[in-house]
Amino acid sequence: MSAPLLVATEDRVRSITFNRPEARNALTLAMRRDLIEVLGEAERDDAIDVIVITGTDPAFCAGVDLKELRAREPGARPATNPGVALRAVTKPLICAVNGACVTGGLEIAVNCHFIVASDRATFADRHAQFGLVPGWGLSALLPAAVGIRRAREMSISGGFVDAAEALRLGLVNHVVAHEELMPFTRRLAATIASGNARASRAILGLYARSDGAPLAERLANETELVAGWRADADALGRHPSVGERKPS
Repeated sequence: MSAPLLVATEDRVRSITFNRPEARNALTLAMRRDLIEVLGEAERDDAIDVIVITGTDPAFCAGVDLKELRAREPGARPATNPGVALRAVTKPLICAVNGACVTGGLEIAVNCHFIVASDRATFADRHAQFGLVPGWGLSALLPAAVGIRRAREMSISGGFVDAAEALRLGLVNHVVAHEELMPFTRRLAATIASGNARASRAILGLYARSDGAPLAERLANETELVAGWRADADALGRHPSVGERKPS
């Protein structure tokens, strides 16, 4: 049997694939623990600049394995929160959504820095339908992506949003043909990895620190970063200024 969580590294990009297609890639407790461990390892590994999360067709992730959840003793709540682990990652984190992205799967996606969606992707929050509440950050991150009114509707109705609508709402960055999902995502990851990793992480950290803050605080955060920043002279030498760049 194949492992339920596949991990590979190529060209400074760590790929993590949910691999339980027969269960729509629902996350068991063991998978959640492994995901948290793999994310931590990638964060600490200087040979990795970008992390990509995806699923084995036909689904991205159906969230927590409900059969396993129902089988647990009442009141048991394992301390495994992938949302905390995802938000602790300072390296660029790309979610490649290849199919249904539901409930906990949607929480995984919105915790990533970018989302690339296949034209077969669909998105839904089904917590309410299953008598559950979100715990991995959805109630904070979904409104930030699509607006509070649409977030309320998605979470209470459980209705599905297709890839085109997700792009219109700002939930995803790109929608591509299904067969182009991973090639496109790999190109995006390679473009990011070709830049300056230290600067990329600092900028992502600045966005995270300033998210939801008043304008004056956001500007102060940027000023503070600039004041303590030492430019990488080698990187400046490799990359011409915007005005000097040749058209692609």
